[in-house]
Parts: sequence; C-alpha cells; structure tokens
Amino acid sequence: MSVPTSGPAGPVSFQTDPQRYRHWKLDLDGEIAYLRLDVDEAGGLVPGYELKMNSYDLGVDIELYDATQRLRFEHPEVRAVVLTSGKDRNFCAGANIRMLAQSSHPWKVNFCKFTNETRNAIEDATANSGQTYLAALNGTAAGGGYELALACERILLIDDNSSVVSLPEVPLLGVLPGTGGLTRVTDKRRVRKDRADVFATRAEGVRGRQAVEWRLVDEVIPKRSWDEKVAERAAEAAARSSRPTGARGITLPPLAPEHGEDEIRYRHVHARLDRARGLVEITVHGPDGPPPKTVAGMHEQGAEFWALAMTRELDDLILWLRTNELELGTWVIRTRGNAADALAFERLLAEHGRDDWLAVEVRHYFKRVLKRLDVTSRSLVALIEPGSCFAGALLELALACDRQYMLDGVLDSDEEGQEPAQVVLSESNFGAFPMSNGLSRLGSRCYGDDDYLAKLRQETGHWLAAAEAAELGLVTEAYDDIDWDDEIRIMLEERASLSPDALTGMEANHRFVGPETMESRIFSRLTAWQNWIFIRPNASGPEGALRRYGTGRRADFDRKRV
Repeated sequence: MSVPTSGPAGPVSFQTDPQRYRHWKLDLDGEIAYLRLDVDEAGGLVPGYELKMNSYDLGVDIELYDATQRLRFEHPEVRAVVLTSGKDRNFCAGANIRMLAQSSHPWKVNFCKFTNETRNAIEDATANSGQTYLAALNGTAAGGGYELALACERILLIDDNSSVVSLPEVPLLGVLPGTGGLTRVTDKRRVRKDRADVFATRAEGVRGRQAVEWRLVDEVIPKRSWDEKVAERAAEAAARSSRPTGARGITLPPLAPEHGEDEIRYRHVHARLDRARGLVEITVHGPDGPPPKTVAGMHEQGAEFWALAMTRELDDLILWLRTNELELGTWVIRTRGNAADALAFERLLAEHGRDDWLAVEVRHYFKRVLKRLDVTSRSLVALIEPGSCFAGALLELALACDRQYMLDGVLDSDEEGQEPAQVVLSESNFGAFPMSNGLSRLGSRCYGDDDYLAKLRQETGHWLAAAEAAELGLVTEAYDDIDWDDEIRIMLEERASLSPDALTGMEANHRFVGPETMESRIFSRLTAWQNWIFIRPNASGPEGALRRYGTGRRADFDRKRV
C-alpha cells in the first residue's frame, strides 16, 4: 500500500462521528448550531508535531467535513451554523507549519485538496441547504484559520485590541494561502486587488475598522457585547433561511467497507486493486429494485435509500484511494444494474428536488461527489458494457471520465440472454450536477457548440446503443466483441506508460474548459501554483522559508524569477 512516507503508519480513514471528535465540539441550540474549534495539541494525525494555537492537520479537517455532513442530513432543523473557537483570544492559526514542513509533496497536495473541498461544502450548504454559516472570530484568525472564515457567508471579528485576520503565508512561509484564501478575498469578499496585495504580504494582519473598511470582515464587535451580538446575528441568519421547520433528520450510520489485500467492498460500490497494472477497477451497483412509491418512503429508508447509500460509499472510496493508494494512477469505472430502476430513483428525487429537504440534500451530495471525482488527479476511464446502468445521473460518472469506451454487442463471457449495453440521457445531464466551472459535463464535453448540445437534449429519454452513442459523441470509441479486449488492454497499458505528472496537468486542463468561477480558480489556477511552489527550494528546500520557520533564521531565497 502506497502511504506517504511522512504520513501515518497505516492508511487514513475518513470516517468519524461527533462522539470521536478530538478537535471540534458540536452544540445544538434549536435552529442554531455552534461548531467550536478546540484542537487537542497532542491529537495530530501523524507523529512529529503538536497542534498548537488551534492549528490543524488533515485529522482536524476530517472531523469538520463529518460535522458539515451530519448537520445537513441529521439536523435539518438547523438554519444557521456559527463557526467559532473554544479557546480565548485565538480562533485558528491555520495549517500546522511543522506538519507541512515534514510532509511529503503528495501529502501536502492531498491535504490542501481535501481542505478546499470541505470549504466548498460549507459554501454549498449556505447556498443550497438553507444552513447559513457565520464565522465568529473570537481571536486571531491567521492563514488557514482566516480561510475557514472566508468560506462562511458572514465574518464577525471581536474588537479586543489584539485580534486580527491575516494571510501570512507569502511573507512567512514562502507559499500561498492555498485553500482558497487569495481567490476568496478578491472574488467573494470583493477586496480591491491592490489592498489584497498589501494584505497578503502583511504578516501582522489587519484588525478592527480597517478590516471592515477593506471588506476583510463584515463587522467588528466589542468584547463586552460579543456573545449577545453573535447570537443576534445567528438568529437573523436563521430567520432568513429557507430550511423547513419541523423536519426530522436521518441518522448516518458508520460505513462498514470490507478491506482485503486487493479489494474494497461496500454494499453498492466495489473496487478491485490491480497494483501490477497500476489501476483500480471501480464498479458502482444500481438499486436492487424500484424506489419507494412516495417521498415518505424515502425518509423511512433514510441512509439505506439507495441513492444516498451509494453516494456515501463512493465518496468514502474516492477519499480512501486518493490518500492511501497514490500509485494506482488509472481508475476504470463501471456500473452494474437495472438502468430503469436507477432512472426511477432519479425521477423521485427530481420531482421533490424543491419541496423536500432530503431530496435536495441527496441531489447536492451526489453533485459534490462528482466534483470530487472531477478534481481527482487520476486517469479516469469508463467502460460501458452489457449489464451497465449508465443512465441519467449515473451517466455523469462516465461523463466525468477522460475517456468512455462502449462495447458494441456482447462477449462470449456475458450471461446467456444478456442484452447489449445502452446509455440514456435524462434532464439531469443538462445542469443538475454542474462542474466547478459552472457547466454541465455535457456542456464541457462540447464546449461552445450550443447546436450540438441542443441536439443531445432531443435524445433525452432514448435508449442509445453503442453505434448511436458513438455517432452522438457520447463515447470515445465503440468496439465490437472481436476488438474489445485487445483495444481496452492496449489503451490501459499505454496510459500506464505515460508520465503521471504530465497526465495530471493534461487531464485537469481538459476537464475544466471554458469559463472560470471562483471554485474552478481555486482548484485550477491557485492549486496549480501552490503545487509548483511547494516543491521549489525557496519554500521546501533546506534553506527555504517553510523549513526555517520558527528557527530564528531567515530563508535564503534564490532570487531568479522563472
């Protein structure tokens, strides 16, 4: 198993629950939830550093992601969430510097990517779930601490003559505020770019009225009225929420995947690990039968409802593979099951996607998991074969891939009476699950060709065989049974022979065509620069700023601009 050299001794699990939190405290007060960051200094995920000053590592962020998920599914009564600190005069010092300095490059990059995704999930909850997040900075918020605040809809800063907000990575560490700081300051907070330049190079940060004037925070509140005003602002946000009243949540029980030497098996998702060929074969299984007849039946099934259960499992698998299996560079994605039943589940969710909170949450969760797949630095290949159920929402899994191959006909090894593979477009493929660039995957696939996209829309609901799918450009190639095995084998061997670094850059460039959004900028432009800066000697070399931080010695920079 390919675990980062400076990572934990064993694989990283992304499963936790509030009873096991070491760093966050979740308190519920009717329609308002309080998430208090109170980091256990000795609770680092990896030996070799202490999480001082409410600094965080991957383990802290795993708990935060779990909390955001549980608030959406288990606590629909919550209409506002206050992020604050459990420590006086210190909100959060950001990512732990010792952790970053000792970590391998892949570990740093995966850490930043997951952190980005969690921040985006907070913004998604505010935008789509009626759970508005407010940051109540009861102390200094530096670096990643301020970036956590930036993910919230509103930022409140205590006025105690010492608390500041800052993004000190450039002057102190020689790296970037790489979990969205630079982008959110300009694109979200609308800070003037010259002031943003000053702010990002001022290690001491900005406090008080200047922070409000520069739009770095929304309000500065005197210490004497802090608790009262925070509660008042949370109540105001809750009053504006579209979240339903009187809703009852569902429980998210622990997932129980079976981990073998060469496979990971959930109820609806299965992965076979082929280390000899450097790939993972992922199979997503469709539902066992039709959906419940009513939305009430969906609520009764709760976490067992197929669309939710499958999405949770796929989410966990992606995170597991991305963190623990770095050398399995190609993911081959298949589906198995009854496409008609999968489409029936989709219709139930679509019919209630505006009037039922759980249907809303399931659809947005699947959207977020697809986005996680989009930004995963692995070669993604979809194989569409007899028995597949790439239909509607599940077809998005294929469209998220770099290539799609479809078998025209059946193989001798297929079950007797097996019908040839078909794919089906639904309304979901035209914008229900947008990518980070704001486009549908079909819109990204045929970017700039609106006539072609309109032609595809006319095929909605049609069962398309291989030849038709190929003619419509929905698949890369359609091979018959004579060529299928050889062509797929050759393609996978060729992919494995190429430079992983070049593939990562190429795939990311091709996947995110067209316009940029704040979210796509965070994952493309900002992340690409951070990725490069992380391996430069000025940051990570023995005389670099990241390594020399806290030693009393200045970094020795190579002054050549490249």
